[in-house]
Amino acid sequence: QVQLVESGGGLVQAGGSLRLSCSASRSIFTFSTMGWYRQAPGKQRELVATISLGGRTNYADSVKGRFTISRDTVKNMVDLQMNSLKLDDTAVYYCEATDYVSVRDYWGQGIQVTVSS
Repeated sequence: QVQLVESGGGLVQAGGSLRLSCSASRSIFTFSTMGWYRQAPGKQRELVATISLGGRTNYADSVKGRFTISRDTVKNMVDLQMNSLKLDDTAVYYCEATDYVSVRDYWGQGIQVTVSS
């Protein structure tokens, strides 16, 4: 059973920064992609950023230029650096990983990010 554990969320003022971390219970090289999604109250879960096995990154238009996804292949972690945070970035952020062989999706428990004015 794969476990993904998020950390680093919290409350920050608009314009500030936060760094989210996702720790995987096995090598991140066993996942075809890993990424971050978010869900704001009353809205559907949406993609924020992903990173592929080959290191290719993909971002939602709303976060391009502000957020950066990265990975540590030794620690089996994927981070999301969030800069210039806006009120609209307030959401529960989820780490996701897709198994390379089974294509099964795994999700973390989610972590709250709140941006205040």
